[in-house]
Amino acid sequence: MSESKAVYLALPALLVACGIAAGGWFIGRGLLEARAADRYVTVKGLAERAVKADLVIWPLRYAVTADDLATLQRLSDDSERKVRAFLGKYFAGDEVSVSAPMIQDRNAQGMSDRGGNLQRYVAEVVVTLRSNRIDEVRKANELLGDLVKEGVALVQNYESRTQFSYTGLEQVKPEMIATATRDARKAAEQFAKDSGSKVGSIRNAQQGYFSIEDRDSFSPEFKQIRVVTTVQFFLED
Repeated sequence: MSESKAVYLALPALLVACGIAAGGWFIGRGLLEARAADRYVTVKGLAERAVKADLVIWPLRYAVTADDLATLQRLSDDSERKVRAFLGKYFAGDEVSVSAPMIQDRNAQGMSDRGGNLQRYVAEVVVTLRSNRIDEVRKANELLGDLVKEGVALVQNYESRTQFSYTGLEQVKPEMIATATRDARKAAEQFAKDSGSKVGSIRNAQQGYFSIEDRDSFSPEFKQIRVVTTVQFFLED
């Protein structure tokens, strides 16, 4: 066999061998990259912040009774005037609204009056203050006895509780998310240190729900904002 013919026959086999070798290199490299990509840790990060409420809804509910509707309306108007005058000492008129009266006919409901002192009609009215002046509401609430002295029969129940809210969540969200992410990275770094690795870039991140709750049951005007994020970090050698 001539030398040129031998080279001609060996060339295809050489090309196949080179292809197999190259393919094996790429497959091996791909497996290594896939293995590296599979190395990650999932951690959670926490961010909390105490804030002061910036909106208060203060309902003042009062009741009046009478044996006829005309007298009932007159007494209701008189109590409303007194409540408005009380609130007017501290707040603007456009911060106050008044609900329609809820009137109950005791006779129609079969309520008996054994002592002869139960008047037929009772009406409840809610005067609601909506304001961002939190401290003023707290101070005015301590002076409600002045309304009672003027003959306003205030009704206290669950529906009449003062509600404090915080409406500035959008302003603090970005910073709190960043804080929670940093907290998650600290946890990942500790895990990586224990496993002899290093923390790489973020593989995936999920923002948790923001919760706003009373700081405690005795000071509802202060709120506690909380968010938990779930972050996956790549681990590197």
